[in-house]
This record gives sequence, structure tokens and C-alpha cells, in this order.
Amino acid sequence: MMCTKEFRLSFTKKAEELVKQMSLEEKVYLMSGRTDLAASIVVFEHPSADLHYNSYPYPACGNKRLNVPDMYFCDGPRGVVCEKSTCFPVTMARGATFDTDLEEKVGEAVAKEIRAYGGNFYGGVCINLPYNPGWGRSQETYGEDNFHIGAMGSALVKGVQSQNVMACIKHFAFNSMENGRFDVSVNADIRTEREVYLDHFKACIDSGAACVMSSYNKYKGTYCGQQKYLLSDVLKKEWDFDGFVVSDFVWGTRDTVNAANAGLDVEMCDTHFYGENLVNAVKAGKVNESKINEAAVRIVRTLLAFSAAKDPQEYPRNIIGCVEHINLAKKVAEESITLIQNNGNVLPFSKTASKKIAVIGKLGNNENIGDHGSSRVYPPYVVTPLAGISKLMDTSEVVYYAGENSEKAAQIAAESDAVIIVAGYEHSDEGEYIAPTDGVEGFTKPQGGDRKNGLGLHADDVCLIKTVGAANKNTAVVLIGGNMIMIDEWKDSVSSILMAYYPGMEGGTAVAEILFGDVNPGGKLPFVVVKDEKDLPQVDWLAHEVTYDYFHGYTKLDKEHIEPSVSYGFGMSYTTFKIKSQGIMLKENEIIASCKVANTGTVDGDEVVQFYIGTENSRVARPVKKLLGFRRVFVKAGEEVEVEISCPVEKLGYYSESGWKVERDIDYVGYIGTSSSSRDLTALKFSL
Repeated sequence: MMCTKEFRLSFTKKAEELVKQMSLEEKVYLMSGRTDLAASIVVFEHPSADLHYNSYPYPACGNKRLNVPDMYFCDGPRGVVCEKSTCFPVTMARGATFDTDLEEKVGEAVAKEIRAYGGNFYGGVCINLPYNPGWGRSQETYGEDNFHIGAMGSALVKGVQSQNVMACIKHFAFNSMENGRFDVSVNADIRTEREVYLDHFKACIDSGAACVMSSYNKYKGTYCGQQKYLLSDVLKKEWDFDGFVVSDFVWGTRDTVNAANAGLDVEMCDTHFYGENLVNAVKAGKVNESKINEAAVRIVRTLLAFSAAKDPQEYPRNIIGCVEHINLAKKVAEESITLIQNNGNVLPFSKTASKKIAVIGKLGNNENIGDHGSSRVYPPYVVTPLAGISKLMDTSEVVYYAGENSEKAAQIAAESDAVIIVAGYEHSDEGEYIAPTDGVEGFTKPQGGDRKNGLGLHADDVCLIKTVGAANKNTAVVLIGGNMIMIDEWKDSVSSILMAYYPGMEGGTAVAEILFGDVNPGGKLPFVVVKDEKDLPQVDWLAHEVTYDYFHGYTKLDKEHIEPSVSYGFGMSYTTFKIKSQGIMLKENEIIASCKVANTGTVDGDEVVQFYIGTENSRVARPVKKLLGFRRVFVKAGEEVEVEISCPVEKLGYYSESGWKVERDIDYVGYIGTSSSSRDLTALKFSL
């Protein structure tokens, strides 16, 4: 039995009865984390195999006297942070699959491992929207489009909660700067707020998410952990959220009275402002005890329901890192890797003709699975690109060179039949920012953060690509990174380019399979690749105050008639597809787009059908087109499949001061195709 909202609400009366039996101190205890974070960490830089951040589930809440179960927190989102777990590709890579069914399976696998650890809470559903792709932590979310983020995040929520693990969506809200995250105040107008930055959170709430984590930053001058408008007015009242709100760790709570009155239900992961301070605030009349009662009921109701729901299976320890989960991680990597250039159809490399293979670049033999902050997972092993290629092509000579000297690299390339350059980023370039002043004992230098040197490759990588590419036309670049990497400076120097993101513990295997044709790539870019950084919203990563505009990413480029280097949703294949017989119909309160997808090539493959909608004469500024549906389909060579994508009419609305409005007297245009580029879309007009 899945712990749905309806099931949870059935425990309201019991929760209220239990809370009435609690003392003030017991109720506040429910609201106060009890893990000493500093003591639970050895060092982020040098964790042991057995002890690191969240190496065991962090306890909070609970009441032994009244048999209210504890909450046991496990972080994510690329797996379970505890001990040694299956490491999936980062969320951005999973966004590139455009496969909600697969993402639900990832949620199920993650939750099973959490249960095996003794946990019951997953803090890894990160659905923040990157305003600019330089945000260091954007690898933890699904892409730049909020509809896509909401659909993928909802799938993860469903998968996690199918195993009776509480899914926590984060960070609520406007969290898309890293270095200045503790200080920055974000501003936005009401339409930008609701349509761009909150709508995907609501999608996950509507899918049943049991918990929400507030963010570190301020919104309109108030810390989000004590932002009554966000936590109480919007989330709990307007959206009818039945679960509870936790703070982000340590610095996520700033004030006892304001946080409690705003609707922050649990201070995590240890107690600084709640506990005795909150008890005293209630006794002093600064916090009404009704606020404590409400929080306590929310917490108890949720814990009771998840504890009472019938489990679909048992969770032995050997399920952690099991073959099934590792194969799933490999499958996700295979579906995510995106072919964005293949001049001359150089890829896939011929297995028989590739007698000597060169793997070049320092990341080619690097266990590079993402940042080293709170999302870091410790798998039992990691397959590097070099290891994956060497294993798959075990009868060929595989030569590795880190690329310190570009001329030597070119010489090696010239003598090889196939050349793979692995370039991009690692945890020192981007990720959660942790500074020595943040109080982690023994931590001596900063790590992660927002991208410091622009959105292109490092200069030495560019030099390497240009030099090696000139020496051998059979050269492919494999890009590693958590968001967009600009390519125009060097893309003409090589034949083929793959975006591999941070592909998880089996990433090297998947890279090899795609390079040499065992797997047909089907990933699609969950972000636009621009030719010039000036085409993106500009951000000062250390600003104390920023304003987010309505347009960003592909919607901004469309509005300004700027051609990107690579379109949102674009991804090539080793076969060819044709989208035909498109149509749009209205059925009750649904807009249904239909088409046939024909595989006109010689290789089985996956295609992602994308459905965008625009307006022609709206009363307000709108995107030229906005993604409002997608579906990934498998089509055998020479065959075709029918596809239907449904979009609720309410998704056509815009937000005004008086609420959501759907314009029924204007013209709409539906776009059906395979990327956001007009070249890949067919436009069909319709009206409501």
C-alpha cells in the first residue's frame, strides 16, 4: 500500500489525540533535530569508507512514550549517501532521459536501499530551477524547464514513496546560487514566481510529496526558512499540503520565533533555535502554542501513516548495491548520454577497425561522479571511461594519456584508429560550496561552488581538443559536467561530441557502449547550449540581492530571436526518425497531441516526442513556446509507433494578482517534434 495523501489524512484524528497527550517539551522535541552534524562528519575532503556526512540515517522527531516512530533522514539525490550505495547518474543526467517511468524506478531503488539502512526519509528530490547554468549545484536538478522538472520530480516522488519512504522536495524556493546562498535575497514579480519558480514544486506536492525542505536564501528580504508567505500561505493553505516542512541543515534556521510562526515544522539536523529556545518562546507568548500543535500534528500524522502502510516487500541489507540496482544505474546512464554532434557519422566507432584506441584527457581515468558536498554517494566501485573502453574493447590496444602535452597527445592520436577525448568538469569546478569558515572540523580549503571561469571548457582542454582533432578526424569528445558546456570555440575541430553529464558508477561502461555501437544514444539536452554567455541571464554569484526575470534558457533565446548552438531537447541517434501524421484535439479539459514516430533507419532506437504550446495574441507576455508534454518511445528499425501526449487545459493559464487565468478567446499554437528548434517542430494552430 502506497502512503498516499488520502491515507495520510486518515491518521489526522489519531495524531491529534496523541499530540493532546504530549507536554510542550515533547511537542517541541518532535520539531527539533538531534544529530550533531559536525561530530557526524570526519572531513568532506577525506572521508573514510565507514564515516562521512550522513553515513548513517540521521534521526529526528519521534516520541517513544507514545509510540510515535522516529524520522530517519537519508540524503541524495544520485543515490543514498549512507555507507556505500548504488550511485546513479546525477539528476541532470536523469533529466536528459526524458523518461518518467525510468525515473520512478530510480526512486524505487533508492528507497529500497534507504529501507535497508533503516531509514524512512529521502532528502534527495532536488527540483530547483537554474536561472543560469553556472549555478554550481545545478547537477542536482533535472534541467532548465520547469514543466520537465515537475514531471521528472513527480516521478521520483512516486517511486520513493512506493516503498513507504517519505520523499522531501527541496529547496523551497528560488535556490539557484551557491557561493552566496546564505546571504542572497531573490526578487521576482508574481508571474515569474508562480509560473516559473513555484509551479514545479506544486506539481510534486500534487503527486503526494510528504515533506518540503526550505532553502538557505532569502526571498524578498526574508529567509525562506522563516518565510510565512511561502511556507504557510502558499504551501500549506493555498496548495493544501498535508505534510511537514524541514529546514536545510544547520544554517537553514536563523530565528526561533520567526521560523516557528512562519510554519517551519522541524529544525534539521541538530538543534540551535528550536528545543529549549522554542519552549521558552512559547512560554513567553512569542509563539502561540497552536503553532506548535499544528506542526506536531503534521509530523505525527506523517510518521504514523508511513509506519502503518503495508510494505510491498522486505528490505534485507544485501539489496544495497545489488546487481539489479547497478544494472539500473547503467541503464540510466545509457539513456541519458546525449549525442550532440556526429559529422560524417564517425560514431559509432567500428569495433573491427579500431585496433588501436587512444583515450586522452585527465578526466578519462577519473572516478568522476559529481560534486563532493551533501549529495556525494560512495559506491562500491566506479567505472571510468578508460576502464569501460578497455573492458569492452579488450582485444584492441587501448592507450591512455592524460594530455599534459597537447603535441604528444596529437602524436598518439595520429597513430590511433579511434580517439576519445574526455573533457569537462569535476567536483573542484562546480558543486555544493563549502568553505573553511563553514565550521566543518579539519576542512582547510573551499570546494565546489558556482562555475568560476565561465561556461566553456578550461583553456587546456580547448587546446587539447583543437590539437588532437587536427591530428585525427576519427575523434570524439565526451563532455563531463552538471549543466551546459559551451562548444562553439572548438566544435569544428572534432567530428563527434557526446554529453555524458556525471554518469554514475557505471558511467564508463555506458560511454564505451555508445562510442562503439552496442547502445544507440537517445538522450536529449535538458538545457539549451548558447553561442555566447551574454545570451543568458547575467548573475553575480556573490550578489546580496538579485532579481529573476520571467524569461531564461530557451524561452529567452526564442523571445530575443537568438539562435542557440544546440537547442533544448536536442539529441541525435545512430538511426533516423520521422514524425508524421501530427494532430491536436480537445477532449473535455485536455489538449491531446498525437503523431506517428517512424524509425526510418537501420538501428533500433529511442526518440523523445516533445509538445510545446505558444500563443499568438495573448494579453500578457508569453514564451514563444513552452514545453507542456513529452514522451520517450522505443521504435524498432523500419517500424512506427503512435504517440499521444495529454496536457491539461489549465496548464495554458497565466498567473495574475487574482489567480490563474486561461485565455479562451485567443489563438494557440501547438508544436510537435524532437527539440525546441523550429527546424524540428511542426506547428498546428488550435483554439479552446
